[in-house]
Amino acid sequence: MNDTVSNNLQKVRKRIELASTAAGRASDAVKLLAVSKTMPAQAVREAHAAGQLAFGENYIQEGVDKIASLADLPLEWHCIGPIQSNKSKLVAENFAWVHSIDRLKIAERLSAQRPAHLPPLQVCLQVNVDGGNNKSGVAPQELLALAQAVAKLPHLQLRGLMTIPEPAANELAARTVHRQAKELFGSLNAAGVKLDTLSMGMTADLEAAIAEGSTCVRVGTAIFGVRS
Repeated sequence: MNDTVSNNLQKVRKRIELASTAAGRASDAVKLLAVSKTMPAQAVREAHAAGQLAFGENYIQEGVDKIASLADLPLEWHCIGPIQSNKSKLVAENFAWVHSIDRLKIAERLSAQRPAHLPPLQVCLQVNVDGGNNKSGVAPQELLALAQAVAKLPHLQLRGLMTIPEPAANELAARTVHRQAKELFGSLNAAGVKLDTLSMGMTADLEAAIAEGSTCVRVGTAIFGVRS
């Protein structure tokens, strides 16, 4: 499996490089977050051996277990799944990043529960940019108020926005949705909420996301294969 993960990573990095060049952006302007949910710790080790350092987990307990078993590696762990109140302490104590904050209550808990010896938790707000019924995420019209409140919390550093739009029919449709997120990102910066991270784009739509300004793509299937 080692060669497979390594080869897949090379292919994904090439896709990111080509998409960045096509968009007139620097090749290092887009961070690759390898989504390792449901994958064994060994697969993460193989990805690390191929130069990957940042990993995303959707399921908190599974992620925490993986973090513990891979503590010998210098990895950066991102929580990208929904957070229930009874799991916020685990997130605050174990992860470096959270992409999925969509309500103030969870942000306040993460801030209060972040251990003092750790650096601030880097956070993104998840915005439901296309109004998908089954998606978590703050509504666009409520985003500014949430961003301003989260930005004031100690032990958190607000970095940007994250989106998980519904699968698009084609690249044009995907770009349209990603453009809406980029416009929200710009409007928050214009309102004085300084952001630098736009977490959008996955295996199927990373080119469209990069064309519209994504700074972080979250890729699982194209690296680790289809999940069982």
